[in-house]
Amino acid sequence: MTRLSAPLLVFFSLFLSAINAAEKPNIVWIVVEDMSAHFSCYGETAIETPNVDSLAKEGVLFRNAFVTAPVCSTARSAMITGMYQTSIGAHHHRSGRGEVKIQLPDEVRLIPEYFREAGYYVTNKTKTDYNFEWDPSIYDGKDWTKRKAGQPFFAQFQLIGGKMRGNANSDRRRLEKLGKRVDTSLVQLPPYYPPHPEIIKDWADYLETVLVTDFEVGEIVDQLKEHGELENTYVFFITDHGISHARGKQFCYDEGIHIPFIVSGPGLETGSIRDDLIIHIDMAATSLALAGIEIPEYMQAVDLFAEAYQARDYVVSARDRCDETVERIRSVRTANYKYIRNYYPQRPHLQPNRYKEAKTILKAIREWDEKEKLNPVQSSLTAPSRPYEELYDLNADPWEIRNLSNNPQYATLLQSMRDKLSEWIEETNDLGQTPESDEMYDSDMEVYQSSRNSEQLAVLERNIEIMKRWRDEGK
Repeated sequence: MTRLSAPLLVFFSLFLSAINAAEKPNIVWIVVEDMSAHFSCYGETAIETPNVDSLAKEGVLFRNAFVTAPVCSTARSAMITGMYQTSIGAHHHRSGRGEVKIQLPDEVRLIPEYFREAGYYVTNKTKTDYNFEWDPSIYDGKDWTKRKAGQPFFAQFQLIGGKMRGNANSDRRRLEKLGKRVDTSLVQLPPYYPPHPEIIKDWADYLETVLVTDFEVGEIVDQLKEHGELENTYVFFITDHGISHARGKQFCYDEGIHIPFIVSGPGLETGSIRDDLIIHIDMAATSLALAGIEIPEYMQAVDLFAEAYQARDYVVSARDRCDETVERIRSVRTANYKYIRNYYPQRPHLQPNRYKEAKTILKAIREWDEKEKLNPVQSSLTAPSRPYEELYDLNADPWEIRNLSNNPQYATLLQSMRDKLSEWIEETNDLGQTPESDEMYDSDMEVYQSSRNSEQLAVLERNIEIMKRWRDEGK
């Protein structure tokens, strides 16, 4: 048998890799900021979202998808690794940005690295926001069309979503995209928000951002069609967490953690709906599997289409420090019940936070609170403390407003949910159970303080002082 020379062996190996790569499907992630599942295919009636609906009709819609963290940097750190942010030390929002850095555990790698090694052209358009040190060279660029001929691609599209509201420039950009406004009479607020005119207007503005998002999803799909790639592409559509509101973003109620999760692509059962409980990091493992890439054993995400797939009995979400605001909340959600543990019950739900305090909707809630125009459910938003535990029957109480944790009829269920949380904390090595070090907090706060104007800086420094005082008081 004739032996090939070393150069020929290298050439032959590269040739085979190119052939194998050409046979692989493309993977596209569309990740939207600050948006809940307010799309027609999820039951929203005030607006119509034909492009997202089309993805659902041509693929699989997951009705019970949740994020592991209800704020962007922690959710994205989890998403890009397929790991709970609490297991990799990335659980504090915008952490590791100062002199004190966060390093991933040795075995954990970013999803784009696996795709590049498999011959994929890897792109990410705009946002990353990871809480650990990482190498930007894992991305080949921002535009998947720049790849070599026939090369498969893994492309991430980050859409601004619900952040496109809240100021005149945002209003103008939405009008340019839509050419119309959402009528405020169509708004139906959750019962825990007061019908303040500013809150109603904000919700209408938010629905407009959903329409803009739907339009942008259509543009992405159209580009895939124009290049003849759609039929060989798996498209994932999710949001990074729920709507930015008083009980949404940053909190573990369903408004903050429930997200849309749609997958379309070759070989999937079109128009199918699944009710199993999933978490957003499952997108990582599922994407690797669809591309024929082996899922690492350490990864906590699972392949949602695996033959041996086993549905979860419950999902856990975690909220820790956001900006300057020290916090620790954990939730356990089953198909029918929600358990929330507030580790700082002596603090208010709306703790001091520069980012949130600047929002018109928060100012509106506080205005009506001062005028005593909030009902008992709404006034819980501004109460000086909160329960240590919350328990909700989601079938009877989908808005999570009737806390059953002190009801003796639910004592057995309450203990079961406590046990589930304890099990998860131990199994996943929840690093958030240990308070953040002063060194890390002060390091990150220096970054915040150096990037704020004088008015914002005054609010920020006041809040930092409050956080440290409350800590010293054991509050």
